[in-house]
Amino acid sequence: MSAPARLADIAAQAGVSEATVSRVLNGKPGVAATTRQSVLAALDVLGYERPVRLRQRSAGLVGLITPELENPIFPALAQVIGQALTRQGYTPVLATQTPGGSTEDELTEMLVDRGVAGIIYVSGLHADTTADMQRYEQLRAQGVPFVLVDGFSPKVQAPFISPDDRAAMRLAVTHLASLGHTRIGLALGPKRFVPVLRKIEGFVRAVQDQLGLDPREIETELIQHSLYTLEGGQAAASALIATGCTAVVCASDMMALGAIRAARQRGLEVPDDVSVVGFDDSPLIAFTDPPLTTVRKPVPAMGQAAVRTLLEEIGGTPAPHSEFIFMPELVVRGSTASAPGPGPVGGSRRP
Repeated sequence: MSAPARLADIAAQAGVSEATVSRVLNGKPGVAATTRQSVLAALDVLGYERPVRLRQRSAGLVGLITPELENPIFPALAQVIGQALTRQGYTPVLATQTPGGSTEDELTEMLVDRGVAGIIYVSGLHADTTADMQRYEQLRAQGVPFVLVDGFSPKVQAPFISPDDRAAMRLAVTHLASLGHTRIGLALGPKRFVPVLRKIEGFVRAVQDQLGLDPREIETELIQHSLYTLEGGQAAASALIATGCTAVVCASDMMALGAIRAARQRGLEVPDDVSVVGFDDSPLIAFTDPPLTTVRKPVPAMGQAAVRTLLEEIGGTPAPHSEFIFMPELVVRGSTASAPGPGPVGGSRRP
C-alpha cells in the first residue's frame, strides 16, 4: 500500500489530519499527548507496526509456566497475569508444558537463558509432593525471583499464592447437605498433589460435620481419584453414582462436565437425580446444560497478587516465605437441586 494511502487511512481512523499523523510518526514535537495516543491506537487497530522509536520500552521479560491450556482455567489465569504484567511495562512470555513436550525444568532453563526478570509457576512441580524441590533452590541461587501459584511446599523459600481448597469443599458440601443430600461423593485428581490433599481434608471434615459420617468411611467409599479431564470426571463420578451418591463434588469444572455425562449415561437427570458441583468457575461454564453450580476460584485476585508479589521480589523487597490464601465463593446455578426422594413425590423423575 502506498504511503499517502496509509497516512489517509490512519488519519481517518484517528480523526486527525494527515499532517498530524506525519508529525507523530516522525516523532516531532507539538502534538498533544491524547492526539498522539489516538494516532498510535489507530496504527494498532489497522494492523500497522509502530515505528521502532515509538514502541514502549519493555521493563523486561517475565516467564509464566502453566501445565496445559486445555483446561480453560489456565488461559484465564494467564490472561490476568499477562495483563497485569503488561500494565507494569513487562512482557509476559507464556511457556506451556504439554505431554511429550518440554518439561518444567527445560522451560525454566529456556526462560533463564533469555534473561527473564522473574518467573511465575502455575500448578507446577511445587504442587507435587513427590517432586524434588531442589530445582527451586537452584533457581534462587541463580538470583532469579519467582512466585508459585496453586500448591505449597515448606521446603521452598518463596511466596505462594493459593485458593483455600479446604474452604471450597466446605462450601460445596454445606450447600448439598442443605438440599437434603446424605450421600455426597468427591471426584478429584491424583493424591500426590497438595491441592488434592487439601480438598480431601476439607471434604472429610465437612461431611463429618454436616452428616456425622466416620472419616474412614468417607475416605474409602466417597472419594474417587482420577484425572483432571472430562473423561476422568466421568470415570470417577460413574463409580460414585454406582455406590449410591446423589451428589458429586468435582475438583475442576472439566471433571464436573464428565460427571454430568456419567449421570446421563446411566439414564439419570442432572439435577433431578444427581446434583453436580464443579470447581474453578472457568469461562463459559455458566452456559453449559444445565448451567454448572461451582466453587469460583478467585482468579483475578490470585493473578494480580502473583504479579504484585513477583515485582516486589524483582524490586528487591522480597515477600516473606509465606502463603497468601484467597477465599473462593460458591456460585449456585442449575446443576444442583434437592436430593431425590423415594418416589415421584420427592422430586425424582425416576423410580
